[in-house]
Amino acid sequence: MNTFINILGVLLFAFGIAVSIALHEFGHLLTAKFYGMKVTRYFIGFGPKLFSFRKGETEYGLKAIPAGGFCEITGMTALEDVHPDDRKRAFYNQRVWKRVVVLSAGSITHFILGFLILLFLAMSLGLPNNKDLPVLAEITPCVQDHTVGLTAPCQPGAPAPAKDAGLQPGDEVTSIGGKPIKTWSEMLEITRALSGPTEFKVLRDGKELALTVNVPQVSREVLDGKGGREVKDVGAIGVTWQQNFEYSPLAAVPASIAFTGDMFVNTWKGLMRFPERIPAVVKAIGGGERDLDTPISVVGASRLGGDAAERGLWAFFILMLAGLNFFVGVFNLLPLLPLDGGHIAVNLYERVRDWVRKLRGKPAGAPVNYMRLLPLTYVVIFIGGAITLLTVTADIVNPIRLQ
Repeated sequence: MNTFINILGVLLFAFGIAVSIALHEFGHLLTAKFYGMKVTRYFIGFGPKLFSFRKGETEYGLKAIPAGGFCEITGMTALEDVHPDDRKRAFYNQRVWKRVVVLSAGSITHFILGFLILLFLAMSLGLPNNKDLPVLAEITPCVQDHTVGLTAPCQPGAPAPAKDAGLQPGDEVTSIGGKPIKTWSEMLEITRALSGPTEFKVLRDGKELALTVNVPQVSREVLDGKGGREVKDVGAIGVTWQQNFEYSPLAAVPASIAFTGDMFVNTWKGLMRFPERIPAVVKAIGGGERDLDTPISVVGASRLGGDAAERGLWAFFILMLAGLNFFVGVFNLLPLLPLDGGHIAVNLYERVRDWVRKLRGKPAGAPVNYMRLLPLTYVVIFIGGAITLLTVTADIVNPIRLQ
């Protein structure tokens, strides 16, 4: 049964990726048609054609290899041979801002899709507590030594510090013993060193309360700093951490906007660190331990989706789909050919160049010769293909798996 659910999760995640790609190309199609450009073909996939149909001047279809897709717009460059009847509608004859909108529409579609996925997550399973806020999810009836078991029925005389102090689910701890805290990790570190009555300040319904918690010392298994674990007496108060926040439909919108901003920042940081993580991928292929921070391919992401489905971690599954859309959207805007961002850069360059020439009393310059840019384009394609091959290989021989 678990294997079936895993396979189902892999297929569902792969289907989600395919839908994202289809919508990416649909973004180009929709904006191109809106501005009156001629779109001759819209296909999902590559390779042999499985089927197609024609509606108006556009052929729509599906190809055998479900990896990508394309939207063919007449006159993407001035080098293209365009029929005289279509020249007014050719892409290169449109205003620059229209061209930029069409070129960026694929990434914008990914951003909209990612936001909608987060909005759905916020109203259903909840958005992750990605800022590690010290918000309490549950007040346990007592705290006990690790030998008894953290979830075992409370033994007679077992202390219940959080419950006795009046802490409640939803409280956000702001300070402990007069020391301000901002994260759950800080709260754990401070609490483990405590013993005896201590003031905890919490935010509850917008008001700050001061509660006295009598912190006991109990034996627990903790990390020893060397990769192992040791039994140690630590302070514990009997609370759990709020991992996800669910929102009403009205509150979900601003929460999803804020979370989208955080994902954009993290995506950009990840892209900037991408080159330095490649050696770790090569090491993993050679049998080294797979670093969880290494890049993964669509294959690896789908396998993680399967693992998440098998463990019932649907929030993580959905969050990965949103993250993938943000990553592809940002990556596609990088000013490198053949990415959409590279075409945007060329069009903006022509606009700025012609503006400068106009100021100098000169006519507009000739369109950029894409043939001269082919060597650079081939380099980008080669590097991108090599990285894809490396990550796919690593995801097959030494995949990242959920523990």
